[in-house]
Amino acid sequence: MTPGMLRTATHAVARPNYQRSDLTAGIVHIGVGGFHRSHQAMVIDRLLGLGGARDWAICGVGLLPVDRVMADVLHSQDCLYTLVEKHADGRREARVIGSIIDYLYCPDDPEAVLERLASPTTKIVSLTVTEGGYNISPLTGEFDLTSPGVVADLVPGAMPQTVFGLVTEGLRRRRDLGLPAFTVMSCDNIQSNGEMARRAFLTYATALDPELATWISRKARFPNSMVDRITPVTTSQDRLEIRRQFGVNDGWPVVCEPFFQWVLEDDFADGRPAYDKGGVQLVDDVVPYELMKLRLLNVSHQGIAYFGHLSGYRYAHEAAADPVFKRFLLAYMRTEGVPTLRPVPGIDLENYTASLIERFANPEVKDTIARLAAESSDRIPKWLVPVIMENLAAGRPVRLSAAIVASWARYAEGVDEAGQPITVVDRLAGTLTATAQTQLRDPTAFLKNRDLFGDLVDDDRFVDAYLEALDSLHRNGAHATVAKLAGELAPR
Repeated sequence: MTPGMLRTATHAVARPNYQRSDLTAGIVHIGVGGFHRSHQAMVIDRLLGLGGARDWAICGVGLLPVDRVMADVLHSQDCLYTLVEKHADGRREARVIGSIIDYLYCPDDPEAVLERLASPTTKIVSLTVTEGGYNISPLTGEFDLTSPGVVADLVPGAMPQTVFGLVTEGLRRRRDLGLPAFTVMSCDNIQSNGEMARRAFLTYATALDPELATWISRKARFPNSMVDRITPVTTSQDRLEIRRQFGVNDGWPVVCEPFFQWVLEDDFADGRPAYDKGGVQLVDDVVPYELMKLRLLNVSHQGIAYFGHLSGYRYAHEAAADPVFKRFLLAYMRTEGVPTLRPVPGIDLENYTASLIERFANPEVKDTIARLAAESSDRIPKWLVPVIMENLAAGRPVRLSAAIVASWARYAEGVDEAGQPITVVDRLAGTLTATAQTQLRDPTAFLKNRDLFGDLVDDDRFVDAYLEALDSLHRNGAHATVAKLAGELAPR
């Protein structure tokens, strides 16, 4: 244990009941953030607590400058951290997670990362690199070989810096050593995330070495997965509360909701932990579950984000507790989201939609509107645009979906209804805001970005609904717009 972190911890804090010094890192995880630590690392901790998975501990890897803080904190705490589940009734459950046993900060020593990837003990490389981290064009669906990081990594003899360069070089070394390929396991909120990862890595590998790409294609595996647990950004207040209530002096704890779901395609190159014993649902086809999550939960979060901020809310639970927002979200899910889904084995969709509202309204989680509204250009095209396109093709309603897009366009103007600035957090923030600020004189300006919206600007049914919502946002405000939409379309 780490005396400085746990010296004053109360007996209410569950601790690892296994000897961490005996563990082997069979998983390398790239992109260690709150979600990974509330989800994949938590599952391995569960398995370790049951006496299994001793060869499946985790070595974390950080690639970005912002990851240096995580490296410093985890190194100072022997890679331990506190996971606190926040129940709606105010109860807190805290446990110290011990499944991460090492952390490598790549910019300091990329060779150490490559050695770990090529190690015979590494059997899975898992990823939470965000929806935009796969370098795939939302319009063409193709990997961008012209991005600066990729171009630099493809220079002969270059030390790789991107996730694509590192993973591919790790696989090359394994091939040359006669070792099995590892499994690349995406855990990001993307439809067919495993297939997207496969496309990205194989395109990169083909550009580097076509023979290597062929070997990766035959030997590696890229399972799809669906992951779900609301995990807000850790705040200073969270750290203070955990110190006061549990006596744990944790530099970067994780807080989350009690709900947990992980549906995983059972397709691995060189073995896997007994994930099913840790609460993971192993299936042959993840698609029905991932569509359910992306098109109901994730899109509903976007429905809360922009309308919510413009209505004066700053936390998701505040908006979800508003009857107007509740009716709006249920109407979207039932009339536009659910009709695009396949049958989902073992799931009652009516109960699922109702449970989402309850989860959003948990006042203890304090999920911020700002988190939900961030990086929209990586989210809306992947989560909501496919719903719109499918419903248009089938002749079904798109009015609520169009209103969500309009709310993003209004939010992207960068000024709220009281004239206060909005900080738009997005890789395309400059372009989005500049475009959005022209839409009073050119109402379809935002939609003309075909990289984000494809040809939706050419569809009169969608454009009419979008313009109606955008006009109402400017004339009547966000809350009145949501109320009108909810009153007209919510199922009674």
